[in-house]
Amino acid sequence: MTYAITQTCCSDATCVAVCPVNCIHPTPQERAFGSTEMLYVDPKSCIDCGACADACPVDAIFPVESLPAAQAEYAAINEAYFAGQEPAPVGTGPNFHRWSAPSFERSLPSDFAPIRVAVVGTGPAGMYAVEDLLLHTNAEVTLVDRLPVAGGLVRYGVAPDHPATKKVGDTFARFHDHPRVRMYLGVEIGKDITAQELAAHHDAVVYAVGASTDRRIGIPGEELPGSISATSFVAWYNAHPEVAPDAVDLSSERVVVAGNGNVALDVARILVADPSALAGTDIADHALAALRAAKVREVVLLGRRGPEHAAYSASELLALKHLPGVELVVDDHQPRTGVTIDGATPDEKAGLLRDMTRETVNWSRTPEPGRRIVFRFHSALVQVLGDDAVRAVRVTGGPGELDIPAGTLLRAVGYRGAPVAGLPFDEATGTVPHEGGRVAGMPGTYVVGWIKRGPSGGIGANRACAAETVGTLLDDAVAGALPAPTPAPKAFLRLARSRSRHVVDAKGLAAIDRAEIARGRDGGRPRVKFGSVPELIASAKGGRWRLSS
Repeated sequence: MTYAITQTCCSDATCVAVCPVNCIHPTPQERAFGSTEMLYVDPKSCIDCGACADACPVDAIFPVESLPAAQAEYAAINEAYFAGQEPAPVGTGPNFHRWSAPSFERSLPSDFAPIRVAVVGTGPAGMYAVEDLLLHTNAEVTLVDRLPVAGGLVRYGVAPDHPATKKVGDTFARFHDHPRVRMYLGVEIGKDITAQELAAHHDAVVYAVGASTDRRIGIPGEELPGSISATSFVAWYNAHPEVAPDAVDLSSERVVVAGNGNVALDVARILVADPSALAGTDIADHALAALRAAKVREVVLLGRRGPEHAAYSASELLALKHLPGVELVVDDHQPRTGVTIDGATPDEKAGLLRDMTRETVNWSRTPEPGRRIVFRFHSALVQVLGDDAVRAVRVTGGPGELDIPAGTLLRAVGYRGAPVAGLPFDEATGTVPHEGGRVAGMPGTYVVGWIKRGPSGGIGANRACAAETVGTLLDDAVAGALPAPTPAPKAFLRLARSRSRHVVDAKGLAAIDRAEIARGRDGGRPRVKFGSVPELIASAKGGRWRLSS
C-alpha cells in the first residue's frame, strides 16, 4: 500500500521534511518546487510509514486504499507525475535514495542576543514568519493585526466547504500564546500607531498585510450595483466584519463570474452547492440564509483565453465534478474550444473537461431548472449593462459581441496589494519594493507574503517566502545593521492601549474561539463566527462587556 496526496495539498513541504525515503516531490531544493499545483508521492518509493500523513497540516495525505470515492483519482495523479522520470541514482549507503549534502543556511553566533520583532498580520505569511523566528531564534515577537481576531485569509479567504485547508490555522494557533509572543489585535498600523512608532519599539518589523483589495477590469458599468468583486463575496460568506450581511443580492437566476482561477471556482461552487451541505460548515449565518433563499440556478465562468490556459488548478476543477446535482457545461460557441479539449491528454487541464456536456448555449433563454456551471472560454467581458443595477454583461466570442442576461456579476480577476502608510509602494505591481524581503531604504523593515511578491501562490508558498525574509532579517541582525529600539519592552503595551480602546490579546482571542465553537455546537457546526467588530470585542471580554457609543 502507498500513500497519495490529494486536493487540499498546501505545498508547504512539511511532508517532505519527515519522509524517510525522499519519495515526495518536488522538494524545496528542486527547480519545480513552487511551480507545480501540488506535491506528489512516488508510489514506487513509498514505504507506507505514514509519517507524511501525520505531519500534513491540512489532512491532504491518505493511504491509496482508503481514498474516498471523490478523491480516488489522486492515486493516478500522483503516479502520473513520476511517469517517464529517471530514478535517482542510489548510493552505497543504507538509504534508499541519494540525499543532498547537509546545509546550514543560518549560522547564528552562540551569544546572539534576543531581538524584538513585530509582525504585522496574522495570516499564513505572518505566522510562517513567526514560526520561523520562534523555532530557530530566541526572538521576542509582537503580533499585530488591525482586526480583533487572528487568521487572515485562513479565516476569511478559505471556502467554508474546505475545512481541511482551514486546519492549517490550528498549526499557527499554537504560537498565539507562546511565552515569547505578545498579541495586539484590533490595532491598525497607520491609523492607531504609525509605522515609525512601531519601528521605534522594535529591532525589526515584518509586514505581512497581504493583498486586501481587488483588481479592476476597467470596463463601462463596472461600478453598477450588482457588480461585486469576488474578494468581497468571499469575505461575505466567511463573515468578515467589514462586509455587510446584506452586501450580496442573490435574486437573479444567472450569475456571471469574470475569471477562471481558483477563486472563481470557489464562488461558483458555493453559489450552486446544496445549502444543506453547507449547513455543517462555518459559513456565515447570513450567507447560509441568503443561499437558502437564492434563485441562482446557473453560474457562467468567463475565460478570456482557451481551456488550456485556465488559471484554476486541476484539483479544484476535479472537485466541481463531484458536486451532487450540478451539471457542468462547456459553451461550444468557439470551435477551437472543442478542438483543444479533444486534443488534450486526460491529465491536462483541457482534457479534464472532455466528459462535460458541450452545447452552444442560447443566452436569450432563461436558465433551465436545476443547477449548472457553464464554462465559456475565448470570451472577454467588455461592458456591464444596466441603468440602476446590473441587467446583463456584454462579452466577446463568435462573430461579434453578445449580451448575456444576468443580475449579478462577480469579478474574480485577482487580488491587489494596498499601500501601507509609511512604506514605499509600487503601484504597478501592488507590492512594497524589497530585496530578499528587506524594504528598500528602511533599515529594520521587511515584507513577506503577497505584499512582498504579489498575489501568487497558495498557503504553503508562504513558508519559503517567510524563510527568505527571516533569513535576510537575521543576516542584518548578525551584521549589526538593525536599529536598536529605544523604549523599554513594555512601553509598546502602554502605547497600544492608549491608541486603541479595544485591544484583544491571546486570552481574548481564546475567548472568541470558545464562544464561536459553542455557538456552532447546537447546530452541529464547527463554529458560528461573529460577523461584526463589536461582537468580536464583546466576546473577547467574555460576553459581559458592551461597546460604548
